[in-house]
Amino acid sequence: MLRRAMLTTAAVALGAVALLAPRAAARTELFPGVTYEFGVEFTPHGPVALHVVSAPRPTGLFALRPVLSNETIVNTERVTSMQQRLAPLGTMVGINADFWTWATGRPSGVLIRDGVVISPPAFGRSSVGVTADGTLDVRRVSLFGTWRGSGTTRVLNHLNKEPGPNEISLFTSAWGPTTPRTPRSAAAVLSTLPATVPNVELAAPVAEVLSEPSVTIPPGGAVLVARGRTADALLQEALPGSNVLFRFVFKPDWSTVVNAVGGGPIIVRDGTPVFRANEQFTTIQIAPRSPRTAIGQRADGSILLVVVDGRRRGYSVGMTNFELAQTMVRLGAVTASALDSGGSSTLAFNGRLLNRPSDPGGERWVSTALMLNYVGVFIRQPTPVVSPNGDGVDDVQRLRVKVVRPSAVTATLVAPDGSVAYTETTQRAPGIYVVPFPPAPPPPPDAPAPAPPPPETALEGSWRLTVSATDDLGQASSMVRNFAVNGTLGFLTTSKRGRSNLEISWQQAHQAHVVATVESAAGKVVRTLAQRDYDPGTPVLRWNGLGPRGKRVREGRYFIRVVARNALGRSQLVRRFAVQR
Repeated sequence: MLRRAMLTTAAVALGAVALLAPRAAARTELFPGVTYEFGVEFTPHGPVALHVVSAPRPTGLFALRPVLSNETIVNTERVTSMQQRLAPLGTMVGINADFWTWATGRPSGVLIRDGVVISPPAFGRSSVGVTADGTLDVRRVSLFGTWRGSGTTRVLNHLNKEPGPNEISLFTSAWGPTTPRTPRSAAAVLSTLPATVPNVELAAPVAEVLSEPSVTIPPGGAVLVARGRTADALLQEALPGSNVLFRFVFKPDWSTVVNAVGGGPIIVRDGTPVFRANEQFTTIQIAPRSPRTAIGQRADGSILLVVVDGRRRGYSVGMTNFELAQTMVRLGAVTASALDSGGSSTLAFNGRLLNRPSDPGGERWVSTALMLNYVGVFIRQPTPVVSPNGDGVDDVQRLRVKVVRPSAVTATLVAPDGSVAYTETTQRAPGIYVVPFPPAPPPPPDAPAPAPPPPETALEGSWRLTVSATDDLGQASSMVRNFAVNGTLGFLTTSKRGRSNLEISWQQAHQAHVVATVESAAGKVVRTLAQRDYDPGTPVLRWNGLGPRGKRVREGRYFIRVVARNALGRSQLVRRFAVQR
């Protein structure tokens, strides 16, 4: 015989809807010109969850740049952490990028930032380059390096990669604080090293020559590490007090590329999906349905950042690499490349995850990311609906504006009746600024500024905040955010009536059509308690703990959701409770 269910309640803010399972959503603007869409495709193999970011050609206020974990090669970091760390430099949406070595975190392929080569391309794999005019250039390239001391010009085997037998490697300060432990090697410490840009002869002075397994890399300098026969040449020709000359050349020529990451394989070429790229990947990496990440470009220059969730039965089974290629073509890509996949597949905006990574622990630490960075004015997402009635749920609206460069900024707040409730034009340094809400009325001449009005005085209806800015480079930007003030619902409460009944009540300030439901933790409607018009007052509902078929629901966490619609728009309250056996 089943025991009666016991109900316990706990208050939860409107933001608790974020705890529910993701649902298909309309296109959302992340920042000006950049949108995000989430959807689920139902296939014969199971559902596939797809996340798509569309953005303008990355020029002007936009840049598509790689990010290196913790600014060193031998390290890993979460994509969300990278965005949080770099937040003062812009507003970012980004994806994981290159494959990498588990032991050290070193990216498998190329890394170029602002024209400086940090890591060479991977043999037999495509690299993803971005030119100065924002064009995506996906192709196989190779990096060739040379060095010359007091003798002849010699081959430089590696850049920021451990040397093999009879090989020599250059380790810049981007590698980390010390060179990797390399027994029976010689090292030339270079006190300074110019930026490692291709097609330019670089001169670096030799500070000292050592025969130690690991050597400290001077900040702004580098260390040449050689093994076997190349160590003998290094000891003879890299003399303290002299210069060592370096040169790096890409073949084929890649001089137009200013930023690049490794990845591959190429999956869209000239608007056609590529079935077999014949790149250096295993069948296990390409064929199974897995989480996937891709970068693409449309014919008009706009950029696509795409992440497919996978390895989650009932939610998303993932895609094969060719299915990813076909998807990119359907989205309009004429050029596209896959990137690291599996548990690494990550899409994040402003330091928050947008997708559901497949690793049991959540978001994976990775080596590199590819970020779309925006340096124009940005308004953080306001609370969509505020109800300043004192119930502790979305009573206060916080309007925050981000400025990345010194700028002349104009902020204007328009009230529901069309009047300008607030406007200000001022010079702003980089930082976060608050637009007051509710706005205070302008003080009379020569009078002190009045105290901010209480939140409940805000006019109900739709508000619009517009912010425009012109930065110190003459770049103009603007952004608009809308929100509503709607006090229709407030003070949602739940209380037990015996061991199996729950009483639900709320205060209603305006007439509205109300739908009240009980939902599972996954967002599934368990029971509809009301679907009718209510006049102002304090409606009361009761739930007996039964589901749609008259059976008692399982124990666990549930939500009461009350949604009201009227001339002021849509508002809702959510409260969490638990069913216990």
